[in-house]
This record gives sequence, C-alpha cells and structure tokens, in this order.
Amino acid sequence: MKHILEQLAEERLSYLVNGHDLRQEPQVGDLEVMERKKKLLEKRKIEMIKAKAKAVIDNVQVEDDGTTCIRYIIHFEYLYKEQDETLYMEEHIEERVAFLYDQILIKDQEVKKKPAGFSEGQSIIDYSQEEREAFGRAFQYDRLGAVQYAEKYWNKRNPAYKNFSDNCTNFISQCLHAGGAPMRGHPNRGSGWWMKQSSWSYSWTVAHSMKMYLTNSKAGLRAVRVKSAEELVPGDVICYDFEGDGRFNHTTIVVAKDKGNMPLVNAQSYDSRMRYWSYEDSTAYTPSIRYAFFHIVDDTTKE
Repeated sequence: MKHILEQLAEERLSYLVNGHDLRQEPQVGDLEVMERKKKLLEKRKIEMIKAKAKAVIDNVQVEDDGTTCIRYIIHFEYLYKEQDETLYMEEHIEERVAFLYDQILIKDQEVKKKPAGFSEGQSIIDYSQEEREAFGRAFQYDRLGAVQYAEKYWNKRNPAYKNFSDNCTNFISQCLHAGGAPMRGHPNRGSGWWMKQSSWSYSWTVAHSMKMYLTNSKAGLRAVRVKSAEELVPGDVICYDFEGDGRFNHTTIVVAKDKGNMPLVNAQSYDSRMRYWSYEDSTAYTPSIRYAFFHIVDDTTKE
C-alpha cells in the first residue's frame, strides 16, 4: 500500500518539476494547489530542480464493502534554485487519507483541520499603566534564538509545552518565547500572553487572539504592524485570515528572506519549513485572503 501512495506523490512531483502528464487524476483541490504552486514559482522566477516525498502510514481500516481506508503522513521536500544560482530547500508535511479497492486507488485527499477560531467571550485586556510599571525589566528580542527554535521544532512537538491538534499559534508563541519574549497576565486567560502547565491565555494559542495581542500590547512582547511582507525580517510574524472574513486563523514566523526580499516562513498544524509567505500553494488559500504583518520590537520602557 505504501508504494501506491508514494508513486502517486512522485507523479504529482514530476508534474511540478518536469511538467509530466498526470496518470492518476488528482482531486480538484489538489490540482488547483499544484497549478497555483507552478504559477507562484514562475512569478518568483524560481526553478524547482528536484522534489521527493516519503509516506508513513498512520492507520489502516478495512470497511465492510472491502474498501481500505489509509490515513498517512507524507513529507515533501522541494529543492529550489533562485536567479543567482542560490539553492534552498522547502519542506512540507501533510496528513492525508486514501481509499483503495482491490489495490486500486479510488480517492486520495488532504485531511482538513478546523482552524482555531476566536470564541465569543474571549477578549484581549491590556494592562493598566500601574501594572505596566510593575512589569519586569526591558526585553530585547533574540531573533536568532526564535528562528533557531522554529528550525528545530517545525516538524516535531516540544514535550515541555502542552500541544494541540491545531498547534500553529502555540508553536509561534513558543518561538517568540525562545527569543526571550516574557510571559505576562497569568492566570487571566483573556489578558496578557502566557502558558502555565495546564492553562494558557487565548493569545498564546488562538490565531485571532494573537493577532489582537500583537496589535495592542504595550509591554513585554510588542510589535509594530507594517504594510508589506518585504518590511519583515527573520523572527517577525505573519497572521492569516484565509477567508477574508475578519477572523484570523493561522500564524507563521519568518525564518529567512529569498533573493526577492520576500519572507520564507515556518509553521505547524500543516508543518512547513522555508515556505513562501503568501500560502498561495495551500489548500486553505482563497482569493479573499488577508494578511497582518508584525515586526517584533524590543520593550525599552524599563531602565
């Protein structure tokens, strides 16, 4: 079974790299993603010179009608060449489900995860001036430390933290904390930015809440919202509203810039490394997508 899944992936990668015809008709969503990825590479003037995929089967179930349902994880690696001949590797991990009957592939698709939303009653409560004056020492953001953490843990979970099925914002919070950003606000879940044992603030784990926190925070972890992706540097954060409905549902961290001065990002939930920031090659992408670009700044309010 594993070889059938890897053969399917290799066919699709060959389509991306060499333009070879697809023998197995992909799902409509997958085909749209591949087409967007090809167009994105053309727009960036980036050449995909090599790609590979490795599948790991997670669960196999045989239905009453003889159909075999396979849940599996597939790890993609894409080797790119920029205009100045510089090479870099993008990696992406997908959870997928395939249905086979008599060793013939019937259907194969990505497992959709419900993004963490912003529930009613959740709010971001900023600290008063008195609380701010009582809050610790000045904080200088260690961008290298944040990026190193993002590189180490993009495709695995740190056992020192509680983790979730939708782990994107929790992961970015961990990266920021690895960069020295201090927690504050415990035990009020609607205030500050923190994780303590079995409890956490909404801003630590929920994409929309983090976006609001970065917009409003005046102490500790602080950010300036900038107008364009080009203004970001490694260690900065991008928030995504895929549907364009005002509710942000994904978060990434910038780990590098390409030769066009555009961010490459790491993320979890759909684990990705050195992915182009715009997410046009994601199944979550819609033409209505909106972005919020945050440049993390030092807190110099303390002596």
